[in-house]
Amino acid sequence: MGLLGSKNPEVKQAQILLLGLDSAGKSTLLYKLKLAEDTVTLPTVGFNVEMIELDKRLPLTVWDVGGQKEMRTMWSCYCERTDGLLYVVDSADKQRLQDSRREFERILKNEHIKHVPVVLLANKQDVPGALTAEDITRMFRVKKLCCDRNWYVQPCCALTGEGLAQGIGRLTEFVRSHRKSRADTLAFFKQN
Repeated sequence: MGLLGSKNPEVKQAQILLLGLDSAGKSTLLYKLKLAEDTVTLPTVGFNVEMIELDKRLPLTVWDVGGQKEMRTMWSCYCERTDGLLYVVDSADKQRLQDSRREFERILKNEHIKHVPVVLLANKQDVPGALTAEDITRMFRVKKLCCDRNWYVQPCCALTGEGLAQGIGRLTEFVRSHRKSRADTLAFFKQN
């Protein structure tokens, strides 16, 4: 992933990977966060890249990669230098939840995102019968799969924006903490 220039050279942007199956709502929530307005999106062929500055101390460069079956094989190509993973789940699409869980498990095995913080966005909470964040946590076995990293499951609705700021805020906190921990570890080894 390339780094986009920051206005403040002392602030290093965080690279965020936004994944999930097609039609989970990834692009809709990305542009809701970026533009704070409703946007009509088309299925992403390839990827979208946007810079989001919800927190001036840590601007985010978000890589929204298409979720079609053919594109999922390419997800691992985007993992290098990733600081955080946002994984979007269509909480109302019960027929494809197992597929989504398998893809989530597969991406977590990528060496480049080992220990990288994860926020699952349990999207489409406005749809009757949508699974709750607790249901998604259980079904996706998040406690077990993410025991080596900070993680959180945030209920949200990309159409209304409900829960998006909280999910991104949590990921931002995790990324800041993860970077500090890495820096402290490197400093320790340099001293010894």
